[in-house]
Amino acid sequence: MTNRTKFRIGTRGSPLALAQTERVRARLAAAHGLDPAALEVVVIKTTGDAVRDRPLADVGGKGLFTKEIEEALLAGTVDLAVHSAKDVPTFLPRGLALAAFPERADPRDVFISHKAESLAALPAGSLVGTASMRREALVRRLRPDLDVKLLRGNVQTRLDKVANGSFDATVMALAGLQRLGLADRVRELLDPATFPPPVGQGAIAIEIRAGDSETARFVAAIDDAATSTALAAERAFLAELDGTCRTPIAGHAWLEGGRLYFYGLLISPDGRDVVETRREGLPADAAALGADAGRELKRRAPASVLAALA
Repeated sequence: MTNRTKFRIGTRGSPLALAQTERVRARLAAAHGLDPAALEVVVIKTTGDAVRDRPLADVGGKGLFTKEIEEALLAGTVDLAVHSAKDVPTFLPRGLALAAFPERADPRDVFISHKAESLAALPAGSLVGTASMRREALVRRLRPDLDVKLLRGNVQTRLDKVANGSFDATVMALAGLQRLGLADRVRELLDPATFPPPVGQGAIAIEIRAGDSETARFVAAIDDAATSTALAAERAFLAELDGTCRTPIAGHAWLEGGRLYFYGLLISPDGRDVVETRREGLPADAAALGADAGRELKRRAPASVLAALA
């Protein structure tokens, strides 16, 4: 397995990040017959955690949740990093690689509100909070009569702002709520056919230094082949579109009956213009299928959508 006696895991300090890291640590320890104490958790504050009053797109994009952790990896102060896969930038810094994806949780978004049991039932003019351009665009597409405003913060902060009436509703990832034991707050599971998830949602990504074969072998023990295949398609799709936080993009791949299925969507920020595509093929062709889907949507996207990609 390894001659190493200790590995250091870099992570953000949010409750969700710590819960995900603990899951990874427990699974690695079990897979290798180690005491979990042999896997040291190193909490690293990121710029994304520090800046909470502006959209991520205005302060550098979602890479702000990984930047300082990746710097620690490159400096050798941690050996591996645990991220929410949807937070990992489209292109990694030179010298780093994604080495494993444990089994994915449910990738769907959910509706949370003190005012209605579903997005469709929310009264016109209600205030919906989100920091995601994709969620904002999809809400505007389905309910153009609602008011959508910025709502940032960790999971509990966002839940509290809905509970205390600062916002009438929000949309969040089911996986994060489940990992924190907060799934009882869910009012509606949003159908991926009308409210598709972003690339990587529900998955955890383990990042290491490129060429670190010892750590690569160590984390490979908890890699889930189906999740890795799905993420290969999704991230190849995103790479063709050079997806950033300024780009409302949805991309979801899954395996069924030995086949890979992919759905991709581009939407204008106001929710009015949408282009979408689907793919089906062999799991071995995951990256090629995702990339082809991305190229197609880039060709077909109207100016209102292309402006977000610029």
